[in-house]
Amino acid sequence: MNVEQAYNSWAAQYDTNKNRTRDLEAVGLRATLADVLFEACLEIGCGTGKNTEWLVRKAMHVTAVDLSSEMLERARKKVSSNKVVFQQADITQPWQFATQVYDLVTFSLVLEHILKLDFIFEQTAAALKPGGYVYIGELHPFKQYTGTRARFDTDEGRQEVACYTHHISEFTQIAKKHGLKLIDLNEYFDDGDRTGIPRILTLLLQKV
Repeated sequence: MNVEQAYNSWAAQYDTNKNRTRDLEAVGLRATLADVLFEACLEIGCGTGKNTEWLVRKAMHVTAVDLSSEMLERARKKVSSNKVVFQQADITQPWQFATQVYDLVTFSLVLEHILKLDFIFEQTAAALKPGGYVYIGELHPFKQYTGTRARFDTDEGRQEVACYTHHISEFTQIAKKHGLKLIDLNEYFDDGDRTGIPRILTLLLQKV
């Protein structure tokens, strides 16, 4: 099952099933961006709008992008604001949806589904104002090493989404190549238990 098909199938239960990764990434985004000022935001992987609701309260405009039409349908119902425009798009293709330059680009649980990151970071840098920020929230590679990946249950059985492991150094080195410097890095643990394996990795980058 490819990524688009998987999330179209997952959409109906995405907001209601138990999902520690979804919930903890939302915590990470809010903590990372609490003190970051931005007027125009490009949200990559808006899904059902779990983070869009929060971003809209801080921004003057949000372009919210997702590959899944079913996830976007739920996001449009959830987020009623004239400050947000929802777009269906494949971010592995040229970013025609980036119709302006932004103060902030966010990725929430997206990059694990992308095999090659170089093009993504190139397009991100092009869409950012000088001094603009990039937020990345991902399933921690340490979790991926143990076999954890995006998956959900259906009447036909467990469905797994196509995923790729990106090491922390890969994120930071490709970002550096495209003029994005690391400002902050954090790890989030289940129940705050820092003796275990972290579930979520967050990075905050800035365009130099």
